Amino acid sequence: MKVNIFVCIALTFFGGLVQAKQIPIEVFSAGSKYSQVKISPTGEYLSFTSEVEGRDSLVVLELATKKVINVIRFNGNSEVGYYEWVNEDRLALQKLYLKGWTDHPQYYGEIFGIDADGSGGKYLVGYQGEMQTGSRLKKATPLYGTSYILDPLVNDKKHMLVYTIPWNASKEPTTVVYRVNVKTGVRKKITRSPSRMAAFLTDNQGHVRVSLSTDDYINQTIHIRDSNKGSWKLFELNANLTDINLHAFDGTGKKVYITASESGEAKGVFALNLESGKVSKILQDQVVSPKKLWVDNVNHELFAIELEPGYPTYAFVDNKAKMTERLKGLIQSLPGDQIQLVSSTVDSNTSVVFARSDINPGTYYLYRADKNQLQFLFNAKDGIDYRLMAETKPVSFKARDGLEIHGYLTLPFNKEAKNLPLVVMPHGGPHGPRDWWGFDSDAQLLANRGIAVLKVNFRGSGGYGRAFEHAGHQKWGSAIQHDIIDATKYVIEQGYANPKNMCIMGASFGGYSALQSSIIEPDMFKCAIGVVGVYDLPLMFEEGDVAESRSGQRYLTQVLGKDEAKLKAYSPSYNIDKLKTPVLIVHGGDDERAPIEQAESLIDALEKAKHPYEYMLLKNEGHGFYKPEHRAKYYKRVLAFLDEHLVL
Repeated sequence: MKVNIFVCIALTFFGGLVQAKQIPIEVFSAGSKYSQVKISPTGEYLSFTSEVEGRDSLVVLELATKKVINVIRFNGNSEVGYYEWVNEDRLALQKLYLKGWTDHPQYYGEIFGIDADGSGGKYLVGYQGEMQTGSRLKKATPLYGTSYILDPLVNDKKHMLVYTIPWNASKEPTTVVYRVNVKTGVRKKITRSPSRMAAFLTDNQGHVRVSLSTDDYINQTIHIRDSNKGSWKLFELNANLTDINLHAFDGTGKKVYITASESGEAKGVFALNLESGKVSKILQDQVVSPKKLWVDNVNHELFAIELEPGYPTYAFVDNKAKMTERLKGLIQSLPGDQIQLVSSTVDSNTSVVFARSDINPGTYYLYRADKNQLQFLFNAKDGIDYRLMAETKPVSFKARDGLEIHGYLTLPFNKEAKNLPLVVMPHGGPHGPRDWWGFDSDAQLLANRGIAVLKVNFRGSGGYGRAFEHAGHQKWGSAIQHDIIDATKYVIEQGYANPKNMCIMGASFGGYSALQSSIIEPDMFKCAIGVVGVYDLPLMFEEGDVAESRSGQRYLTQVLGKDEAKLKAYSPSYNIDKLKTPVLIVHGGDDERAPIEQAESLIDALEKAKHPYEYMLLKNEGHGFYKPEHRAKYYKRVLAFLDEHLVL
């Protein structure tokens, strides 16, 4: 199926006709102008979140006229978070409190309701509740817990389902599901989880049917029930599966799609038959776990599995499914982009389409099936000329111990990919996150200045299976850094990078790696930039939000170990004598993940050793830089530092 393009969109890449030019820093430091783009259930409205004065607001358009009919904002340091259409006219939205840019803002379980036209605003769920004075009407009482939208129940105009993690003495409580009136906030308890910290899955009728929980963060338990009124019973899983996640029911309501790992390898997609107990494998990639399972929000059928071993790709579960045919047609019509169907009307006629690539931060379209027509809506970011952006290509190599490692190399536009200045950019985490193919402002900024950028999915990264992730446990300062160093040597051997013209920079764990790799290979890098990093591993057990909880302490013990001598041997703050390269340290004064004490520990060590360094403190920022003007200031400092130490 070939889709008709409603507006003229220049997709041809005229690389040879466009001269490279330096793009202003502010283009890269600006946030996305549009995100969370959704169409209302009947297609009357289009909604999206957009940054206004540093805070995300919710904008509602009347689709027929393209006129803005409502802009929803919170006061103070709050912004709109995740939201859902709960019927054809009403939205439910989370209230977030800003604590940083790259880390998620803080969420305390508050959900508000409002009509598309701005009327009927109501505090629906949260610890504040609503005052009971002066009225006989039943009102919502405080709910002391962190609540999330479980199911918007778009076919039930009056209600939605939320699940709540109660605030009580237990650090890992049993979770609760409520049916909440979307107008009044009055709620009724539907069920309590049969075990601690359970996740839930609803069927096509909105019944809470499956619970997934764990008491020790390792072994998982599945419980099922027949309907909203049924009691929970243990589901005997006749397979050795770990790292299970629930995704969707099939159209019959008899099977549940999950992702899971059989023996530590990359996750596969499985179907659980709730009647027979049989487990059947749908798909498993040999390298990576699925990035996302795409489910038709109308009939709840799984139609596509998105994977990203290098370049992104899809595996299709049912080639005859309506959404499969739609997605295939759009992929054919928008070559070079990864296509996603992010929102659809309940009649399946109209879909919001998101197209993105390494050179395109994202373009939104509206597809109408009755006309087989694709209409341009808007670009996610302003000022990005895709013709001037740098290509990102997947790379893979064998580490020194034979383990296969994957990563991405961004190469400057209109410059020979040979003997280039290089910045190695390790990601944060280290466990859970991974780097992906796609548009990245940091990499594109540097590439626009003629610098190649290398990203490495070192052992310990997420997305490659539990065994790969656990291979990085208690190896923060050794094998993980060896992977980063081996990746650097690989791109040198391939001729891309000049070995005498390289720096390394990263944020969070990436900041740690910038210093630690420079200590292990003191002659490899001309400079190191640590951003909101951790540099003193023993200090992680004493300061920061991870250390505050029992689960956080267990996590640190598992991934770092308790051997203090080893922790110090892996800490840059204790090994400055091995460091040769000049250092730029950038930190946020309000960082709770890597508190300011981490930067101070490194600075004290650098000063005692009389080692050259520069320090940039953004007092009111957290674990990352939220305000565009702060990001621009940070980018300028980074570019000046690189210009001083690299030949560009």
